[in-house]
Amino acid sequence: MGSYVDGSAHFRQSGPFPGGDVSSSRMRARPSEGPVSFMDRQTSSFADFLTSYSPDLLPGRASGPNPGADSSVVRDLPHATTIVAAACHHGVVLAGDRRATAGSMIAKRDVEKVFRSDEFSAVGYAGTGSVGLEVVRLFQVELEHYEKMEGRPLSLEGKANRLAWMIRGNLAAAMQGLIVVPLFVGYDEDSGQGRIFSYDVAGGPYEEQRFHSIGSGSVFARGSLKKLYVDDMPVRDAVLACVQALYDAADDDSATGGPDLTRRIFPVIATVTADGFRKLPEAESEQVTQQVIQERLAQPDGPPASLHAAS
Repeated sequence: MGSYVDGSAHFRQSGPFPGGDVSSSRMRARPSEGPVSFMDRQTSSFADFLTSYSPDLLPGRASGPNPGADSSVVRDLPHATTIVAAACHHGVVLAGDRRATAGSMIAKRDVEKVFRSDEFSAVGYAGTGSVGLEVVRLFQVELEHYEKMEGRPLSLEGKANRLAWMIRGNLAAAMQGLIVVPLFVGYDEDSGQGRIFSYDVAGGPYEEQRFHSIGSGSVFARGSLKKLYVDDMPVRDAVLACVQALYDAADDDSATGGPDLTRRIFPVIATVTADGFRKLPEAESEQVTQQVIQERLAQPDGPPASLHAAS
């Protein structure tokens, strides 16, 4: 059976990229008559395979036909914020704060919102925590399943389009309040550059240039990165800029968690370069965060941007 990626003739192009990877008609493996057999499945999509047999296991499906009927229940579910990403020299950095909120309460202080999706990509999410984790886990399995079935990984644009299809599948639940918005980054082996893709509740994706942020603190984080970002900056500088942006977001947005020195809780930071995905160890994340905190003791509003271009 043909692949849904890399401009296969079996499927129509969909999405904003040349050689889009997702067809508008979904590929489904139909159960055969008699006992269920899983050995003859030919689909490259694990999500389509799961849809054929247990659609209730898909994100947003297990809560019934009207999952958001009780608005108070949805309001009190833990929600995750804020994620930032910045392209750097031959790679990209993705970082997220650790706070989850339920209404006006802090639901959890050490949530992880940044994950490895495969060897050369990573994903973070903002929105309803439980649904976000389901989407991330299914996306990880989807990419692994495709590589096993096809013998090669999806292109970076194919991964971005596939995640868009999954987010679009959660639209009904999102309309009821169970919203999940991801931020996807990856290293493009063809161009040798890091790339960033954002989404809305109806899917996407939209490729972002240089840097981007999502979540309730995103407006403050992007404002910070506007002043700090430099094209083709080294990985270490991009990591520092992302932590500065998260600090600024936490300074103005109550739903974004700042560094917790008492509990030793620091942002989750990941880099994706030609060497693959790397999540910074806790000690390294702490070191970068401590550097930011020390600078803020002298300059509470953060490092200033140069008003005049260097001569």
